[in-house]
Amino acid sequence: MCSDCGFVAYENPKIIVGSVVVSDNRVLMCRRAIEPRRGFWTLPAGYMELGETPEEGAVREALEEAEANIVIDGILGVFSIARIAQVQLIYRARFADPVARRFAPGPESLDVRLFHWDDIPWSDIAFPSVRWALDAWRRVGNDALGHPAGNPDHDHRGIHPLATGANSDPLGEQK
Repeated sequence: MCSDCGFVAYENPKIIVGSVVVSDNRVLMCRRAIEPRRGFWTLPAGYMELGETPEEGAVREALEEAEANIVIDGILGVFSIARIAQVQLIYRARFADPVARRFAPGPESLDVRLFHWDDIPWSDIAFPSVRWALDAWRRVGNDALGHPAGNPDHDHRGIHPLATGANSDPLGEQK
């Protein structure tokens, strides 16, 4: 707060919206073409924009990053990452046209693919929260969505920084 004029400069967390897009028990993933974590795999997700709902933002991000038209089924997880001032709202979604399942890399993606659980490139996952969202999807599958998943018990505030180097793994856990 400015002591001269009283102006208050608010610094609020950024809201990230995205989705686990599922088709035939496979999940849509994007290989990042931008930093941070260029070349690593993530879900279609990004910053929510002014004037849109979280669901609209998740639909927009899937279109921008994966050229995929999707339908939101419901909220899958809410993840708090206090160390970087983010709140992530991740939805479970499906292709708007389940037969065509059209998708392709957008400008922020090098590649876009559908992966079965066992084929997900786990060692090349971009961020710990991607793993959290995939774990939430694995637990729920196509069943009815209940209470959204949250941060894992070992990282309830999202305080563990993404580690790099020989003594770390790509999910940010120290070895």
